[in-house]
Amino acid sequence: QVQLVESGGGLVQAGDSLRLSCVASGGTFSTYVMGWFRQAPGKERQFVAVISWNGGSTYYADSVKDRFTISRDNAKNTVFLQMNSLKPEDTAVYYCAAKKFMSGSYDALRYDNWGQGTQVTVSS
Repeated sequence: QVQLVESGGGLVQAGDSLRLSCVASGGTFSTYVMGWFRQAPGKERQFVAVISWNGGSTYYADSVKDRFTISRDNAKNTVFLQMNSLKPEDTAVYYCAAKKFMSGSYDALRYDNWGQGTQVTVSS
């Protein structure tokens, strides 16, 4: 099992940028596929982005494509989510998650390990 801790959330205005970080411990980070999800009040947890073990493959939800970038630094056991051109509809708690294989990466139920989440609030 790997433990995950997110940081970097906050309150910003529409059009601003934020960079979320997720630090992993207790496992071999480079063997995990890492995903970012978000959950707004009253809504289901939603896939945002995923990155493969070595960073060679990335996939995004249509709603964030061309605005968000997922990356990882295996030497620092960290995955990042760079969020640009933020919109009020991006407001949610953002979670990072880890799993062993790329298949089913859009499905939150396929992930075995989750962080506690970090709040992102975008004002209009």
